[in-house]
Amino acid sequence: MKTVLEKEGGDPSLHAGLLLNRAKANTNAICQQVIVGLPIDPPPTLTTIIEACSAKVPILAFTLHLLQPPEEDQEEMAAICPGISLPPCKVHRLAEVAELITSARSSASHRQKLALALKNEGYIPKLLELFQVCEKSQLSRALQHLSAIMQGILWLDQGAVLEVLLSQECIMDVVRCLEYDPSLAQPKWCGQLLQETTKLKELLPIRDPELQQKFHQLYWAQCIQAIILPKAAGVGEGSLASLTSFISCKREEIVHVLEKDQKFWSEVLAQLTAGATGAHQRWDLVTFLKDFCASSLMFHQNGEAFLQGLAKLGLLPALEILLGMDDLQVASAATDVLSYLVNFCPFVVQEFVMQEAQQRDHVSKSGLQGTDLIRVLMKQMICYPAAAFGVADQVMELLQTLLDPGNLLATAEVSKILGFFNSFYTRCLPVLTAPLLANAAKDDYQAAQLLALILELLGFCVTRHKEHMRSYILHWDLLRRVLLLINSKHTFLALGALHFLRKIIALKDELYTRYIIQGNLLAPLVQALLENGATYNLLRWAVLELFEFLRLEDCKSLVAHVVENFYPALESITYVQTFQGLKRKYERDKHRQKQSVHRVLSFLGRGARASEQKEQIVIGGAQVGAAQTAPTSFTGSSSKEATPCPLLRAPKRHQAPVESDNGQEEAVPEKRLCLA
Repeated sequence: MKTVLEKEGGDPSLHAGLLLNRAKANTNAICQQVIVGLPIDPPPTLTTIIEACSAKVPILAFTLHLLQPPEEDQEEMAAICPGISLPPCKVHRLAEVAELITSARSSASHRQKLALALKNEGYIPKLLELFQVCEKSQLSRALQHLSAIMQGILWLDQGAVLEVLLSQECIMDVVRCLEYDPSLAQPKWCGQLLQETTKLKELLPIRDPELQQKFHQLYWAQCIQAIILPKAAGVGEGSLASLTSFISCKREEIVHVLEKDQKFWSEVLAQLTAGATGAHQRWDLVTFLKDFCASSLMFHQNGEAFLQGLAKLGLLPALEILLGMDDLQVASAATDVLSYLVNFCPFVVQEFVMQEAQQRDHVSKSGLQGTDLIRVLMKQMICYPAAAFGVADQVMELLQTLLDPGNLLATAEVSKILGFFNSFYTRCLPVLTAPLLANAAKDDYQAAQLLALILELLGFCVTRHKEHMRSYILHWDLLRRVLLLINSKHTFLALGALHFLRKIIALKDELYTRYIIQGNLLAPLVQALLENGATYNLLRWAVLELFEFLRLEDCKSLVAHVVENFYPALESITYVQTFQGLKRKYERDKHRQKQSVHRVLSFLGRGARASEQKEQIVIGGAQVGAAQTAPTSFTGSSSKEATPCPLLRAPKRHQAPVESDNGQEEAVPEKRLCLA
C-alpha cells in the first residue's frame, strides 16, 4: 500500500494520513471494532492500530514484527537517528511535556529514546525541583500536569528511569507528585504512609547503608505498584513489566546479601525471644523472617542451607517460644516458618525433638519439660479458636511428618527412635487425647472439628506405631471413648470414629480383637444402625460397610461375636445381604470347626489303640524269648541225639486297622506262628 501511494505521486507529507485512512478502510470487521475502541486523544498511529489488532488477529503480529527493527539494532538506530528533544522544564511548558510523554507511549522505540533522554539530561530531578516550587505556590493546574508527567514516565515501563524515580533522593517527591492526580480521593495520605512505615522498617538491625537503601527501594516500588498506580490509572498491579522485574531483582539482591550475615540473624532471633520486645515489633520481626525464608527458597536452590544455618543459630528454640505465646498471629507466622523447616530440612527438626526427648531434666524458656516442641504444637492445635482451624490442619501435618518412623529411621539410631516414642507416648500423647478422655458434654461445631483432627492423628499413630499405640489404647480404654462419638450430631465426627475403628480391625491383631469382644465395643454400632431405622443416611451405610468388611476379610472371631450376640436384632435387615452372609459364614466356620475337632479326636483315639497293641507285642516277644532260652531235656539213650526243639518262624505281628472308603475299620490278616 505504501508503494502504491508513492507511485501515485502527490504531496509526500500527506502519505502518512492517506496510508492510515486506507488501512482503516480495508480492515476486516474484527479489526474495525478494535480501531473504534482505541482512544481518540492522542490519535492512534498505524503502529498503534497494528499492535491492538494483533491481539485479536495473530497474523498481524508478523506485520508488526516487520515494521519494528530488531532489539539489537535499536541502539545503532538511536545513534544514527536524532534523539527526542525535550522542552525546557518550565511551568508554562508542562502541558507540552505531558503531551510528549503520552505520545511516546504508542511505540516501543519512542519509549526507549524518551527514557534515555530523560536519564541523560537529568530531567526527572529538574521536574521534582519544579514540583516543590509549584507545591509551595499552590499551583493546582501545574501540579496536575506534573502528576500526569510522573505517571507517564512510570508507564514508559523502562528500567533506566526506575532507578532514578525510586532513589532515596527522589522517591518521596515522586509519591507526593503522584498524589495530585484528580482521580485520587484522598491526596497526600500515601506519602505519610511511606514515611511512617519506613521508620518502622528501620527498627530492623541493618547497618549497611547500601543494603538499607535496597530495602527502601523495594518497599517504595511495592507501594507504587500495589496502591498508587492502580488507584490513579484504574488497573491492576503487575501491569508494568519493568516495575515487576525491578521489585524481583531488588528482593533477590537483598536475600543474597542477608543470607550470609549471621550476626544479623542472631540479633533478629534474640529480639524475637527477648521479653522487652513489644508485641507489634515481634509481629513485624516474625513476619519478616517468614517472608525472607519463602524468598530464599524461591530465589536460590540452596535455600535449605540457609534454613540449616538458622537452625544452628537457635531458630528452633526461638520458634518453640513463639508457638507457646498467646498471640495467635505470631504463633501462626511461627508455624509457617516451622513448616518450611519440616518440608525442606525434616532431619534438622527430628534431631532436635529427639534430643529433647533424651534430656528428661531439660527445662526450656516456655516452662515445658521433655519433648517441648511436640507438646507445644499439640497445645496450639487444641487451643486455636474456630477461625484458625486452617492453622490446626497445618500443625497436624507437621506432627505427622515428625512422627513418621520412615523419616526417623533414615537419620537416627533405632535406640534413639525408641526413646523418642517412649517419651512421646508417656508425656505428649496424653495432651492430645485429653479432650477425648474428658467426656465433655459439649457437642458444638468447634469441639467436633477439634475431635475430628485428633482422631485423624490417632489413626495415623495406629497404622504407623502399632506396638506403642496398641499399648496406649488398651491402657486408657481409648476405643470405648472414641466410639461414643458415633452418637454425635455431626456426621463427619461420627464417620471419623467409625474410620478409626476400621483401621484397628484392619490390622487383624489378636489383642485388639479380644479387647473389642470382651468390651462389647461393637454394641454402639448396632445401636446406631437400629436407631436410624430405614433412613438411608451416610452413617447407616458406613456401619453396614464395616460389617461387610468383617465378612470379606474373614475376621472369624468378630463374625462369631456379631452373630452370637446381635443377630436376632439384625435379622430383620434384609435390604442388604450382609447379616445373612455373616450368619452363613458363621455356620460354615462352626461346621468346619466341628469336623476339625472330630478329626483330632479320631486321630488321638487311633493313637491310643496303636499304643496298646504295641505294648502287647512287647509282652509277647518277651514270652517267646523266655521259651527259647529254657533248658533242653535229654533221654537215657546213648546216641547223644537231643530231642529236637520246635522252630519258630516269624513272631506274631499286630498292625493298626486301616480305614476303608466307607469309614469302617478293616483288620489286616495276621500271620500266625507255626511249628516247623
